[in-house]
Amino acid sequence: MYQYVDRPLSTLDEGCRFLVWSMRAWVTAIGQKRCPAQLLAPAFARWRMIGGLQPFHRAMVLLNRDALDTLAFCPMGCSHVSEHEAVILELITSLRDRGPQPTRDTLELVVVEDSVGDMLETLSRIGAALAIAGIFPGEPAMRSDEIQRRSN
Repeated sequence: MYQYVDRPLSTLDEGCRFLVWSMRAWVTAIGQKRCPAQLLAPAFARWRMIGGLQPFHRAMVLLNRDALDTLAFCPMGCSHVSEHEAVILELITSLRDRGPQPTRDTLELVVVEDSVGDMLETLSRIGAALAIAGIFPGEPAMRSDEIQRRSN
């Protein structure tokens, strides 16, 4: 999560930017009492992610309903990644990078126990769709301040 939080969107790859935009657009649609899936469908189709729309929508519904904390998302025009946006990016990449058990352990801190299994499966489906589309998020490059800290 820490590799994403407060990071400028411009420093992230297209997969991360797509997911952050999708999270913000979903939340915006809900706030406007519009169907988020209908709003997101054209962008998901354009990015060859239409197969990931249903699992993404399901993940956001589960997070909206079953999160242990109120999740906060930045407005559409914000140039940085919020803490909760970073958590979701980490959850998606964690399955590939760390495997299901560490991801499950993290999910237990994010959603109620009854939703952990559903979220794990849903995140797996999102990750598969991102991989098929060729935009699975990568590890962001370290910023100069991070490089400086690590070298000291």
